[in-house]
Amino acid sequence: MSVRLRVLVVEDNALNRQLVRDVLELRGHEVLEAEDVPTGLALALEAVPDVAVLDIQLPGGGGEALARALRREPRLRRLPLLAVTAYAMPGDRERFLAAGFDGYLSKPIDTRAFGPTVEAFCAERSGGGDG
Repeated sequence: MSVRLRVLVVEDNALNRQLVRDVLELRGHEVLEAEDVPTGLALALEAVPDVAVLDIQLPGGGGEALARALRREPRLRRLPLLAVTAYAMPGDRERFLAAGFDGYLSKPIDTRAFGPTVEAFCAERSGGGDG
């Protein structure tokens, strides 16, 4: 039942990026990686992923700026965006959604739940494959 996803991961911390990559690749997904906003935007435009997992604290403008930039691109306007951050303050979820994110996950990630969560999020955002 698992569908192979192309997942863009934009995370400046190499260890966090490796953890996310390992979890997703073990589930059979293709992982594209960037460590800053300009590289993440360029990679998204080139590869057109199925979902993007973006850290909030990123060099080059931050995850919120990247989400806004992705939303301005016609080919990426419907790209599911997941914010991942250790900074969970009251109002952050609303701020992330206003910036264009579709969902939010807190760090540290739960390695057992992360893959299924990303997959379920993609299925939900794409209409569950019914279209």
